[in-house]
Amino acid sequence: MPGIYARWMDRWERRLASRDTNRKVRPFDWGVEWLQTIAPPSLPPLNGNCGAWVHSFVTAALADSAAFYSYTPPTDYRLDGAHLTFSTPSPCPFPENNTVHSDFFPAGSGRAVVVLPQWNAGQDGHAGLCRLLNRFGITALRMSMAYHDRRMPGHLERADYHVSSNIGRTIHAGRQSVVDARACLDWLEGRGYRRLGILGTSLGSCIAFITAAHDTRIRVAAYNHVSMNFGDVVWTGLSTGHVRDGFSGVVSQDELRRYWAIISPASFFDRMEGRAIPSLLVWARHDSTFLPVYSRQVIATFQARGLPHQVFTLPCGHYTTGQFPFNIMDGLAMCRFLGRNL
Repeated sequence: MPGIYARWMDRWERRLASRDTNRKVRPFDWGVEWLQTIAPPSLPPLNGNCGAWVHSFVTAALADSAAFYSYTPPTDYRLDGAHLTFSTPSPCPFPENNTVHSDFFPAGSGRAVVVLPQWNAGQDGHAGLCRLLNRFGITALRMSMAYHDRRMPGHLERADYHVSSNIGRTIHAGRQSVVDARACLDWLEGRGYRRLGILGTSLGSCIAFITAAHDTRIRVAAYNHVSMNFGDVVWTGLSTGHVRDGFSGVVSQDELRRYWAIISPASFFDRMEGRAIPSLLVWARHDSTFLPVYSRQVIATFQARGLPHQVFTLPCGHYTTGQFPFNIMDGLAMCRFLGRNL
């Protein structure tokens, strides 16, 4: 039976999670139209069986993930004060989402980190963390991921299109955020930054890992909340119960894990081997969204493969990471790690 502290933390987590009252259960959709625009050339045309076609799509994409996550670098970067915009290399039907917005926090050094906040972070999310990175002598470029804050279509209240029961759209959004993050690295490199890192939180952590696996310019990474498989987090997490409900009776957890393997860190550990990328793995002992069993899988895989890493354990949950004093503990741990290793 959980102890007093664990029960208190669970109540706090659920109270914080319940503040969001605009979650919607959206209908299930294979979303094949989202995948046809980014399908590998060898993939046969849709034959009417959407599930089989999506499985073939994911298998083909995993066979050459370097090609799947390749992109044409943008040419329309514009820095207005501290606000950077450019066109996404992976456009979608929603014009708002096709302009990438990032906030630039320069620190006057040759070190820079792309910062990817959590799912549904607001426009100011992680701004304080970026300023803390500055105090460690590190420039930060905080990117809004697909469908977030300034990129959100007008009919949405949340970043639902990045994570939803539409399988194809969720894959498209994950790929879009990865190539957008790589385009941010292009811009930083063009401004003379040569020591580049990445920091991601929750959903941003997943995107950061896939970006690091496909971009050799990244020298160091901080993954703030870690899990192996995208589908497992959505299926079991406190914050995604409404998304799981959209799959009810149509797709199982095991099937979802396979369909979303192309946007899961578990698929790309082979690409990390042989590269000396120091990584900080942050997990929370009482996490109700990235369940500890899945975080421990990531840590065990880093250990088994001999990948350079450090582990920082938070004595809280997922939502409570953003609360005092855990937010201070978390931010300092990441900034100190990046300051030492970048």
